Amino acid sequence: MSTASNNARPDSATLEQFAQDLDQIRSNTMAKVGQKDANYIRNVIRVQRLSEVAGRVALVLGFLSPIWWVAGVLLLALAKILDNMEIGHNVMHGQYDWMNDPNINGRKFEWDHAADADSWRRYHNHEHHTYTNIIGKDRDFGYGLLRLSDDTQWRPKNRWQIITYLNLSLMFELGVAYHEVAAERIFMGKRRKTSNLPITRKELKHAFFSKAGRQFFKDYLFFPLLCFPMFLPVLAGNFLANLLRNLWTATVIFCGHFTEDIHTFSIEECENETQGEWYYRQILGSSNFEGSRGLHILSGHLSCQIEHHLFPDVPAHHYPAMSKEVQAVCQKYNIPYNTGSFGKQYLTVVKRVLKYSLPPKQVPVEA
Repeated sequence: MSTASNNARPDSATLEQFAQDLDQIRSNTMAKVGQKDANYIRNVIRVQRLSEVAGRVALVLGFLSPIWWVAGVLLLALAKILDNMEIGHNVMHGQYDWMNDPNINGRKFEWDHAADADSWRRYHNHEHHTYTNIIGKDRDFGYGLLRLSDDTQWRPKNRWQIITYLNLSLMFELGVAYHEVAAERIFMGKRRKTSNLPITRKELKHAFFSKAGRQFFKDYLFFPLLCFPMFLPVLAGNFLANLLRNLWTATVIFCGHFTEDIHTFSIEECENETQGEWYYRQILGSSNFEGSRGLHILSGHLSCQIEHHLFPDVPAHHYPAMSKEVQAVCQKYNIPYNTGSFGKQYLTVVKRVLKYSLPPKQVPVEA
């Protein structure tokens, strides 16, 4: 295990008790899940749809006053953020499958995003959540673009990785869409002889172009042409709404996984993990940020990334309440719990990106 911590890993008996306490928190919460949760997600979907309709209408009314156009951009950005974070991300984790509503089913849901939902379910739901922060198995750690720990070798291109990080944030939608395609080296790099994909590389390539193409057609051709006299203002409004969504979602994700005290793990130390050891890794590999209820909703409750990684199938709006119980359990067993204000956590993300952009210091060899 690497990265800052002076805390020794608890012994097996302690981690077994730790797991039982966390299981009890999950069990107590799931016993409360029911109609209120169904009402909650359906209300969020109503707000998202109203925001999108109002945003698109306001963009067209931009010819009356720039204020309408600005309001349209903000409402459309809000609709996209709600769709991607509080609805899409959480529904695709299966948090509402118990409702048996085909429109809110985790295996079928498709979102307002360039990334093909099936591709996202494979590398995010399965790979990232199973192998969180295990170097060599979790491709989300640095996304193959950023060096964020000493586990990976420094290369000259890492000197300007703060610029790479900013560009990735601006184009985060495309980065998410391209993630699995890049890992399979469909267009660039030396292809692996074997692949663990459950689909062919040809099908992956088709799904990538098909979903991204539909998304770009909708935002940058269909709606601007539909409002033809306002083609350019609507086109620009859609572009800015996507940009705001990209910056916000990238920042939330980075604050949940790449703050200063996040830990990484080797493949060897995670072999034959017990449930307690798995919980322990999820907590040390994630970080929270604190804020208002509105901030929690806009982040898809990934402000409670620790609870999300412990209980990814629990309806996310329970996470703020669960976080108090999880934090108390961590304190009981002297296990670090990484949380802080949004601003503090973001500053440590920037610090981490900058820190590992420099080559590691050479350790002097004793004579």
